[in-house]
Amino acid sequence: MADPRPDRRTRLMIGIAQVLLVTAAAALWAAARLPWVIVRSFDGLGPPASVTLTGAAWSTALRPVALLLLATAAAALAVRGWPLRMLAVLAAGASLAVGYLAVSLWAVPDVAARAADLAHVPLLTLVGSERRYAGAAAALAAAVCTVAAAAVLMRSASASAAKYAAPALRRSMAGRDDAEMSERMIWDALDQGRDPTDHVSEPGAPQDHDSNTEGR
Repeated sequence: MADPRPDRRTRLMIGIAQVLLVTAAAALWAAARLPWVIVRSFDGLGPPASVTLTGAAWSTALRPVALLLLATAAAALAVRGWPLRMLAVLAAGASLAVGYLAVSLWAVPDVAARAADLAHVPLLTLVGSERRYAGAAAALAAAVCTVAAAAVLMRSASASAAKYAAPALRRSMAGRDDAEMSERMIWDALDQGRDPTDHVSEPGAPQDHDSNTEGR
């Protein structure tokens, strides 16, 4: 009987990965609703105006990636082996994309031009811009959770593959041992001057253990 512990371990790892993916999806959904950049403008004809760009406006990929992570969490229940590894690679790629979006808000020297374009504010009327980091921090946390989930999925796929490969390996080793034993018996019979085919008989046929006693 196969040891059930690898099954429980694999299910536990997949469950952990699913929790991480759902957490990452929730963080991305929150990041899409939080403000990322505030654009201020003044055209000289009216009072100063400001436009708040949320994460969804700053990057339209946040919500689709969140849905992708939820789909990955659901699919992890139904696949094993190489398909599970592909899900892990897909999750890792998504984490890199989200991490880049989050870090770019800190790394880009000036976001005013892009913010003005997204807010449909003419550059001539642009007064300034202000970054808000809560949404980017949520996206970065989602990226960390996603890459951790990808690592757990890859490990669970390896554990599952090892579990199913073990019985086949044992059968292969047993077959090889049987073949080696049969070959050894033939050579032993030849060394003793006996014909190794003398005792080969049909299944179920009675065996003559002492043929030399016939006729005595």
